[in-house]
Amino acid sequence: MNKSVTILNLDTIELHYWLKDGVHTMNAHVFNKCEYEFLGIINELASALKLDIDVEVEPLGEGGIRAWFRIAKKNANAVKVGVLIFLLTEVICTPVTTTLEYVTTKVLETIFEDPEIKELEREKKKAELELDIAVIKAEIERQCANIDENKLKKKRSNYYEAVSKDKKIEKITILSTDASKNVEYGRRDVMATEFDKFIMTSDDLEPQCDENATIEIISPVLKKGKYQWLGIYNGTVIQFKMKSNEFKNMVLTGQVPFKNGSSIICLLLTSKKIDNQGNEKVTGYEVLEVYNYFENEAPIETPEGKRRRQKEEAGKSQMSLFTEEDYK
Repeated sequence: MNKSVTILNLDTIELHYWLKDGVHTMNAHVFNKCEYEFLGIINELASALKLDIDVEVEPLGEGGIRAWFRIAKKNANAVKVGVLIFLLTEVICTPVTTTLEYVTTKVLETIFEDPEIKELEREKKKAELELDIAVIKAEIERQCANIDENKLKKKRSNYYEAVSKDKKIEKITILSTDASKNVEYGRRDVMATEFDKFIMTSDDLEPQCDENATIEIISPVLKKGKYQWLGIYNGTVIQFKMKSNEFKNMVLTGQVPFKNGSSIICLLLTSKKIDNQGNEKVTGYEVLEVYNYFENEAPIETPEGKRRRQKEEAGKSQMSLFTEEDYK
């Protein structure tokens, strides 16, 4: 790390595609796709940090394919721009298995332990900052917690999927610098043999479980078949699969009556995936167990509900016994 460039004058990112010996060109479609996803990541980070910036591109350089992206700060805070550039470098070069929380924690530790920033913290203010460093740090930490990890992962995955299609590329370098580009602040390299570590193997997200979901039934399924039920969950009309065979049999045999406003309390599994832009999309709902249904507004416990309640009571009893023994 070269201290001739400091966090407060960082404003340029270099993206360098290293090519195999004797090769001087890169696939144009791959290049454009990579730049699109790269800019998308910058925009996501800038939006989360509430930075008002323009991103300007400078002419390509020699020695492989090199492009420079300059962050036009407008009225943006200098420390925040440094965080943006530092985060961008780390996000691009961090494998898909590493969490965003880990990355942001390390970045903020690095930046706010920097001698220049520590000195500013002692001074409390400096003309180009206009804010106490402690206030800036607290604000950035709050904003980093709101970064959409799925969007960053997907855009990064798209980037590496694109660049991996050009077999002439041996590695990628991303580094932070200032407008002069004579010295660098931080540098990260990713070899072509490692590109697959950054590509998502599936767009499916971890299913979400609501163990006490209340669903108002609009349309139950009263005959056998792979038909979906219709109900209202958290104010939204949903179609869902009834996966509780026990409850389905109770319905089919007439043990559970349905009328206007009938509801169930259940274990609801919501499946999601992310689209190409990293936005979450619900792909399906499944009711795995039904614990209660309502008859004349009175809750009726199902066998599944009874078993769950007994299991919870047994667990509480065991914890109580353990605590008593612990104090003997």
